[in-house]
Amino acid sequence: MQKLNFPDYSFRFKNSENKTAVFDEIRKKFVILTPEEWVRLHTVQFLMKEKQYPKSHLNVEKQLKLGKMTKRYDVVVYKPNGKIQLIVECKAPSIKISQATFDQIARYNMSLDATYLMVTNGLEHYYCKLDYAEEKYHFLQDLPEYLNL
Repeated sequence: MQKLNFPDYSFRFKNSENKTAVFDEIRKKFVILTPEEWVRLHTVQFLMKEKQYPKSHLNVEKQLKLGKMTKRYDVVVYKPNGKIQLIVECKAPSIKISQATFDQIARYNMSLDATYLMVTNGLEHYYCKLDYAEEKYHFLQDLPEYLNL
């Protein structure tokens, strides 16, 4: 798999039906390794190891109802009170981050009400803090660490 713009992390791999699978420690199972999954796994490690987000506060690949449509978010980080702190949208490294990507995460956030948004393709990372009072978001250089939220 491609080298990403994250620190190096170690993962457990196995062959499954002639495909490579990798262990997702949040879902506690092996999943087929795709370019987007590679980015998602690195993002989760980044949040836990670099930003000190507790593993128990992370959720990966869950369904979300948007009106009559069912979607899946990539990563969500919860606050201790159960509210959503961060939504992450992961794309494969070959996918350019575009306005459509931001539109997608904004649609998800209409029902999730997160404080922060992160969009990444593993090579480029964008972070935003939402300002609900002003109805806008502010781009950040980095995400705050869990202890500084």
